[in-house]
Amino acid sequence: MTEQIIILCIGAFAAGFIDAIVGGGGLVQTPVTLVTLPQYPLATLLGTTKIPSLFGASIAAVQYGLKVVLNKRLLVLMCGIALPSAYAGSLLVSKTSNHFMKPVLLFVLVIVAVYTYTKRDFGLASTSSLTKRKELWYAVLFALGIGLYDGFIGPGAGSFMVLFFISVLGFDFLKASAHSKMLNMSTNIGSILFFSGSGHILYPFAIPMAICNFGGSLLGSRLAILKGNTFIRIFFLLVVAGTIVRFAYDIFWKTK
Repeated sequence: MTEQIIILCIGAFAAGFIDAIVGGGGLVQTPVTLVTLPQYPLATLLGTTKIPSLFGASIAAVQYGLKVVLNKRLLVLMCGIALPSAYAGSLLVSKTSNHFMKPVLLFVLVIVAVYTYTKRDFGLASTSSLTKRKELWYAVLFALGIGLYDGFIGPGAGSFMVLFFISVLGFDFLKASAHSKMLNMSTNIGSILFFSGSGHILYPFAIPMAICNFGGSLLGSRLAILKGNTFIRIFFLLVVAGTIVRFAYDIFWKTK
């Protein structure tokens, strides 16, 4: 068990670091957990990863909150919708398969990667042009969708949050990362409420993982704040590329 905890903690630290900058930490933490603890049901392993994810998102949110001006009204609305939506997504994943969504997400991510790479100024400055009414409506719809997605599938959710805040609301990368961490906290809480209530969390593994995720997230958020938008943009591209590889593996190789 000690060796398993060490492996899981290394994965959790790396996940926290990545997730704090641009999201996507689940690309590391989830596979490591599935490989290290194959004897447990999928729902139990997914539930266990939500505890360290919440710890990491929380410290990143605090770090960003100290340095970035947040749209609190928007966040309260989005978090209030995303939390129950994530609960519903976690309930759904315990009853159905999520494999059918991965080909669609792979296609979307390839477009995102190409667009971000070719559009050099993407996310480097705030460019909001929406009315407050439209901003709120888009935020409501996205919060509903991302809550379901994070509870149902998970990996890459943080990156999709960053992408939404940049491409739809016109935030820069730093501001988008700050808001996505707040939103990610609510989706994690929603999933935890379901998984803990149904006995699907392995606390002896989840707690040490949470401590390590916390440390990685603290380092990642401070580095992102220090380095700024250009650094976050590069990291975002790397994480999106990693997500594409992960989904492509699941679709074209793992399922064979």
